[in-house]
Amino acid sequence: MHVTHPIEALKHQLDALRHTDKKGFMRLNTPCQVGNLMGWLNVQSVYPRLYWQSRDVGTVEYAALGVVRAFDSLAALQADLATLADSGGEQPDYFGGMAFDPGMSGWEHFPGCHFLLPRIELRRQQAGATLSLNLRFDDCCPEVEIAQARACLAALEEEQLLPCWLPNVYQREDRPAQKEWAASVAQVTHPDQLGHTPKVVLSRETCLTTSETPNPWALLARWQAGAVDCFHFGIQFTPHEAFIGCPPERLYKRKGRHLMTEALAGTTRRGRDAQQDQALADELLADKKNSLENQCVYQQLLTQLESLSSQVDMGEAHIIKLRSVQHIRRLIHAELHRDVTDQQLLAVLPPTPAVGGVPRKSALAFIRQHERHRRGWYAGVFGRISHTSSDLAVAIRCAHIGPETIRLYAGAGIVAGSQPDEEWHELDTKIADIMSLLGMG
Repeated sequence: MHVTHPIEALKHQLDALRHTDKKGFMRLNTPCQVGNLMGWLNVQSVYPRLYWQSRDVGTVEYAALGVVRAFDSLAALQADLATLADSGGEQPDYFGGMAFDPGMSGWEHFPGCHFLLPRIELRRQQAGATLSLNLRFDDCCPEVEIAQARACLAALEEEQLLPCWLPNVYQREDRPAQKEWAASVAQVTHPDQLGHTPKVVLSRETCLTTSETPNPWALLARWQAGAVDCFHFGIQFTPHEAFIGCPPERLYKRKGRHLMTEALAGTTRRGRDAQQDQALADELLADKKNSLENQCVYQQLLTQLESLSSQVDMGEAHIIKLRSVQHIRRLIHAELHRDVTDQQLLAVLPPTPAVGGVPRKSALAFIRQHERHRRGWYAGVFGRISHTSSDLAVAIRCAHIGPETIRLYAGAGIVAGSQPDEEWHELDTKIADIMSLLGMG
């Protein structure tokens, strides 16, 4: 990125605010040129660093640094958004996520819920790129806020090429191992268990030991290139830990009162050629076990949205084709009641039956009792929230990166008829893309 002129332009705008009496949120903008947003993120010394791109064609691509304000509570976030909306003017975007099970012990540096307003945003869309500086004139005098913003601008570095190498993997450990996995599947599919809990999504943590600490942005950039029709995200709170992913599943997208969500469940592999690929897709749609898995998801979503919406409509089942897998998907559209907030939606929708189970309470109880690894933000939520619109993904197809370690996560919906070996193979299929990038395919 050619940073000299954009940064000077923002400094000039900042200087003009020295005696401002403005309250609330302000965003300063200037056009800029950028090659690779993750290449820009990778060289910065300011934390946290985050990246977000929705799966929709033509949407904004975001890279962001630093913190103006952050919330570990949805209630506090919603109150802040409401206050700013009442004051009028431009509205901020908060980025962040939630754990799969916020009440359980998770990963270090990853709270149960965390959404932040970044200090610096680099946004790119079809019309070009914009470097933005976010400011809040609320609790402190303008001089303090301006000084903090100026320090962040002064720390910005010029974009560089991402490293082209990825570390070697020399050890793999699956948690649970395949024998333990089979025992868990047997428990879930026992008639006594199915009688009160027809679906539980079991997960596996695949821990890869690497020759050195992986560069999260180099890995995400490579992964993103092959993950078409997926969300792409990354967040790094500290230099030695990151969470990245390319999930295909949307939790929901809200624009005003219109909400779109989906039931994404039921999986098969891709075929060797077009003919086999279509045959596998047809078999998936006709398969009773996979249809039941998808049905569990959409029935609960429809039930949850009924009390929040004036109208709910669901589309037909269809197949989406990703690089290594195919899924059954049904799109759901709803018109929300006027007073429904993101806080309410996030209190009701996640974890969906696609990553938790049905009914939620007993499925989560089984997971808490039997899974020995910590899901953390895997199968939780990641995305963007604002007063006017929000877009959130289900945080699957992801990697938790630490010192000389990559932890991959995958889950499988266990229902009547599930076979342990088939479900184990499905887990491998779901991590196949990133394993291939790491030379383990």
